[in-house]
Amino acid sequence: MEPMQNLPDNPKLLYVTDPMCAWCYGFTPIIRRLRALWYGRLSVQVLVGGLRPYAQEPLTSEESDKLAVSWHRAQEKSHLPFDYSFFLKKEIYYDTEPACRALLTVRNLRPNLTLEVLRALHSAFYADGLDISNPQVLVQVVKPFGISENLFLALFETEEIYRQTEQEFQFVENLGVTTLPSVYLEHPAGPRLISRGFSQLPDLEEHLLQAFQIPY
Repeated sequence: MEPMQNLPDNPKLLYVTDPMCAWCYGFTPIIRRLRALWYGRLSVQVLVGGLRPYAQEPLTSEESDKLAVSWHRAQEKSHLPFDYSFFLKKEIYYDTEPACRALLTVRNLRPNLTLEVLRALHSAFYADGLDISNPQVLVQVVKPFGISENLFLALFETEEIYRQTEQEFQFVENLGVTTLPSVYLEHPAGPRLISRGFSQLPDLEEHLLQAFQIPY
C-alpha cells in the first residue's frame, strides 16, 4: 500500500448538499469543523444535489408527514433548532431549486463564503422558518456576507445560472448520489465516495483517512 505522502498537495472534498435538506442542516456544522481541523491540508467544494427541485405541486399529506418525521430524526441527531410552523401552512410547496441556485450564485460571486452561506440558508429555513425559495428572503440571507442585492439578483436571475444549476444537478446524478448529504474525495480516476448520509465527525474523519490510504 502506498504511503499517504503520495496524496496531492491539497485534496478536495466534494460536499453534495441542499440548503433545504434537514440532514444536511445537521451535517454542515460537521463539515465546517472538519475543514477547520484540516485547514491548509484539505479544501471543500460545495455541490448542490437538488433534493426536490422544480416542484410545482404542494406536498400531499402523506409527503408532509414523512417530511416532518425526517425533520424530527435530524433534530434528534444534530441537536439543532427546528421551526415546525412550516407544517401548519394550508399548502406546502417544497421547491429546493431557488435555494440551490442562490448557493451557486454565491459560489460564483464569493466562492470562499459558499459553506458559510449554506449554513446561513439552513438556519434561515430550519431555525427561523423563512421561505428561502423567495428571492427577497435570499437577498436578506446573503446581505450580511457583503453581497449586494443588485449584484446577487443580477446573477441569480440569469439564464446562465439556471443552466449551471441544472448541469450541477445532472453532474450529481451521474455521480450516483442517492442520499443527501454525501461526501466524495476528488481523485484523478473519478470522485471516491467517503460518506453517505449524516455522520458524526469521528466517523467522517475515519472514512477520509481510509480513502487516503488508497493509492493515487
